[in-house]
Amino acid sequence: MRRKIVAGNWKMNKNVIDAQQLMIQLLSYKNNNATNCEVWIAPPSLYLMMAKDIFEKDEIGVFSQDMSEHESGAYTGEISAGMLESIDATGSLIGHSERRQYHGETDSHCNRKIKLALDKGLIPVYCNGETLEQRKAGQHLEVVKNQTEVALFTLSAEEIKKVVIAYEPVWAIGTGETASPEQAQEIHAHIRSIIAAKYGQEVADEISILYGGSVKPDNAKEIFSQPDIDGGLIGGAALKLEDFSKIIEGFN
Repeated sequence: MRRKIVAGNWKMNKNVIDAQQLMIQLLSYKNNNATNCEVWIAPPSLYLMMAKDIFEKDEIGVFSQDMSEHESGAYTGEISAGMLESIDATGSLIGHSERRQYHGETDSHCNRKIKLALDKGLIPVYCNGETLEQRKAGQHLEVVKNQTEVALFTLSAEEIKKVVIAYEPVWAIGTGETASPEQAQEIHAHIRSIIAAKYGQEVADEISILYGGSVKPDNAKEIFSQPDIDGGLIGGAALKLEDFSKIIEGFN
């Protein structure tokens, strides 16, 4: 069975007091409620060690929002895979659309980051997805195919099974727009078929693919019920326990 995951990307939000409070609330919720999925968070990097201290028994996965494509050296402001390993982080988001849009990251950058993450025993959450212009032009299937191949197809079968993919239609991030469950399922099945063509269906069936496009409490259950959707990468709704917990309960 593929792992079911609800992951919260906090982006650049929360001061240290509010971040700590939300982590404690989330831990209390997790300890007092049976959940049918893994729960992960990606707080700002400044709070990663605090998160590891609060979630000391690993009830909740702790992810960086990004990591460097370099092992170490004169790269001011960067965080390496080795640094994440040293604080016992669970993994890192890689290739989020906002990193691509604002920092010029490419799938080749993502490929290097994914390899470094795997080398350090971290779980890479590889993000891909098309823009509104690409969707309207009918290019979405080809765009996602190219992204998947460039970022992942240098990996061995054993390596790619350790990657989690997050499909995020860029036009549905922070806009209030959401792909229909059928639109999301189409792309998730497409991604799985691309991997199956390269590595075989058995490998493809082991990889969790999350949906990352404005999942909300009122649509989570329907989205998560699609056969190739294994959970969600949640943005704004992850910043409030009430909303995030209801999304987690989409697997109940």
